[in-house]
This record gives sequence, structure tokens and C-alpha cells, in this order.
Amino acid sequence: MRWLLPILWLIAGSAFALRPGPAELYGDLFQQVQMRQVFPDGKDFVDCTPRRSPGEIRKDYEQHKDDRGFDLAAFVKENFILPGGGETTPIRAHIDALWTLLERNASHVPEDGSLLPLPRPYVVPGGRFQELYYWDSYFVMLGLAESGRTATLDDMVHDFAALIDRYGFIPNASRTYYLTRSQPPFFSLMLDLLARTRGPDVYRQYRPELQKEYDFWMNEAGGHVAHVGDAVLNRYYDRDFTPREEEYRTDVLLAERSHRDHKTLFHEIRSAAESGWDFSSRWFADGKDRATIRTTELVPVDLNCLLLHLEQTLANADGLAGDKAGAQRMEGLASRRKEAIDRLFWSPSAGWYVDYDSTAGRPASERTLAGMMPFFLDIAPKDRAEIAARTLKEQFLQPGGVVTTDRRTGEQWDAPNGWAPLEWITIQGLRNYGQDALAATIARRWIVLNLRVYRETGKLMEKYDVMNPTRPGGGGEYPTQDGFGWTNGVLLNLMDMYGTP
Repeated sequence: MRWLLPILWLIAGSAFALRPGPAELYGDLFQQVQMRQVFPDGKDFVDCTPRRSPGEIRKDYEQHKDDRGFDLAAFVKENFILPGGGETTPIRAHIDALWTLLERNASHVPEDGSLLPLPRPYVVPGGRFQELYYWDSYFVMLGLAESGRTATLDDMVHDFAALIDRYGFIPNASRTYYLTRSQPPFFSLMLDLLARTRGPDVYRQYRPELQKEYDFWMNEAGGHVAHVGDAVLNRYYDRDFTPREEEYRTDVLLAERSHRDHKTLFHEIRSAAESGWDFSSRWFADGKDRATIRTTELVPVDLNCLLLHLEQTLANADGLAGDKAGAQRMEGLASRRKEAIDRLFWSPSAGWYVDYDSTAGRPASERTLAGMMPFFLDIAPKDRAEIAARTLKEQFLQPGGVVTTDRRTGEQWDAPNGWAPLEWITIQGLRNYGQDALAATIARRWIVLNLRVYRETGKLMEKYDVMNPTRPGGGGEYPTQDGFGWTNGVLLNLMDMYGTP
């Protein structure tokens, strides 16, 4: 039978010779990918596996390649699986290992300690942050979802719901000394992530917790409600007027040099901590010094966008539960808030969404990346996208991504730092409005910066210097931390969208 082998090989060889290669299958798409170096190694593309038929991909490419803002790299990432499924690079293995290293279980905690018990495991940011943080966790969850760790994502949503049921709101983090304030309300967005795998029933399941969180922010006695004319909006407002326990000495020393009423100063500091932006020139009367902090005088654009999303999510949950009256009520509240955001937070002179200065009765002068939240949540008018993109290029775009503000104050939420959550909000906001080329530029610069620091240090950091990528991020009250939850989640998603240089 050996005499049959050459014949079989000849037949097989003829069959394989008839199979077209990538150049023939994809034509101009192949040439553009290779000539424009979408992948630094030309072998990467020819080893990719198509997610659908080559004919469909080629047809889609021919239809859209001349569209304004068409992003070739994003198109390729959406239509092809990288060699090995994209899971073999060291950085991906590092992130995957970190999810396990950063997982904690606090179902049983010391009775007299500050850690709050939680029923299920959760992922912490890392470094000095060894408890469950509120807004950090949404960006951690992005990575968990991308990694296929939906069980952990489900656990964390359950933990946040448990906090709402126990305390009436989600505290800044799961420590007793954080029970006077919350953080940016991302719970409704966490449900969006969970619904991708578990379906829309999660909104009905967690409807009571959505309502309780909304009631917390809308309770007039709680201090979070801000009336601007006939608009009912919200601000950050801690319920205590003492130094923060976790930064007691820092706050006491600041009060001593400030020549201000100490209780007022402590309250403004605590309220800024509720924003997650602790600290930034955004909150300072003189734009320079923390001693001039005035958080409660400002009505923040990002907070009100998040609460609009909460109202929209509640309307959806009410509808799924068959509560038509409740759904209509929430839709009305969301519509009124959306109109107020459009009217009060947009600054034509700045070409940007800014906070509202309730004392001056006008939009604040400080431009920050919080102004991208209306685009991230897709509530800005379409005609503002080009204006915002131009402002981004002129005021925020840097070699390592986008900078948080244009001021250097020594505070960590100012120049020269960039932060993963704000990079993600900016990139996704641009993509929502067809500004794909600028989104890709920011994403790739951020990826390159993250990977360079990782290769040099073996770590992923809490924040980065985007203005001079050869230096580490810094500023603020403590050394730059590594770990790091939200950096891991955002970087993983961006690499899957734009590739690894």
C-alpha cells in the first residue's frame, strides 16, 4: 500500500494549492493592514482567524473603508482573532494571575476591625487599597468580563447590593470610616455589564437596590441635592465635618494653615473624597491650593450624568417589573435631568462640558476630563462631538494618552497624570460619536505607556505621567500604588480592541 502514499499526497497537495491565501481572500484590506503596519509583525495578520466568513468581512470593509473616521485597526480587531486567541502574551498572563492575587474574602472579619463583612469574594485595587472600592470596581469588572470571570463579576454585584441593603447606599469602600460618603454611582453600569451574560432579568432582580441608591442621592436631608433654578441636580456631600480618619494628620495640618473654619474645611475635603477625584484643582477656588477647596459649591457634570443613567436604568427595571407608572415617572425625571445637563454644563466658550458653579451661577472655568462623561453615556447632542474632539486635541492629548486637567498643582488628579478610568471614559465617549481616529490614538498611546512601564518594572500602576512617559505618575497624599485593579481592566479591554504594539 506504500505506493498509494505519493498519490494521496499529490491529491492533497493539489487540493491545498486551490485554497486561497489571505492576500487573495481579503484583497485591498490585506494590503492596507500590512502596508500601514496595523500589526508590528506582518505574520500576525496572516495567522489571524476570521470571526465570520472572509467574503462578509471583505464586503463590509469595501462598504465602509471610505467612511469618515473609519478605523482600520479597530475593524481588524472586531473581525479577526489574534494568533493563539490573544491570550499568550506575558502581560495578559500577568493580568490573569492578578485577578486571583487581588481577590479577597471578607465573609468573616474581626469584630473590632474597620473592615466591613461582605457575603461573597471580591477583587481589590491593590497596594494600600485592600478593601472593596466603589467606582474602582466598575473598571475592574470590565477586565473580569473580558477575562471570562463572570462568576466573580456576579459576586461583586451581589456584594454591592448587600451594602445597599445594609446601609442604604454604597460607601466609598468597605471600611467603617467610609460610611459617611459614597463614590461616583456606577452600580447601574455594573448591572449593564452583568446583563451581557445573564440577560435583562438582572435589572428586575436588583431593582430594589437601584431604587435605594437613587433615594440616597435624592434625599433632600442628605445634602446631595442641588437646586439650580427649576432643575433638581446633585453634588458630592459627605455627612461628617471632622478630619478623615485615614488621613487625619494631613487634614489637621491643612486646617491649621488654611485660616478657615476647620469644620467647613474638613467637610469640603471629605466631599471631594466622595468624588473619587481626591484631589484636584477642579475643586479649588484658586485652582492651585487645597486650602481653598469648595467642593459643595460645585454641581459636578459627571455625577449628574451617572445619576441620569441610574434614572434610565430604573425606568427600564420598572418596565420589566410591569410597573408602567414607575417607568413613566423615572423617564420623566431622566428627561428633565438630561435637559438640565445640556443647558447648564455645556460651556460654548470652553468648547467643553464643565461643572456648574452654584455660587457664581454659571459654568465653572476649569476644564477636566469629567467633561467626557456626557459622551461616554451617549447623552450629549451629536453636534458637540467635533467641538469636544478639537478641545481634547488642543488641551488634553499627550504622548501617553490624555491628561486629567491642564494644571500642575502637585495633586494626583491634575497634570501630568492620566488615569485608566478617565482614559476609558474618553476613548469610549469618542467611539460613541464616531471620533474613532482620535479614540485609537489615545488608546494606543496609553497601551504603549502601560506596557513600557510594565516591561521596566514588572508592574501595572495606579496612575501614569502621560506628559512625560519616561517618568512615573505621582503627586497626592501617598506613593503611587501598583496592582492595579482598574488599570488591569481597562488595559485588557483596550488591547483586545486595538492590539498590543
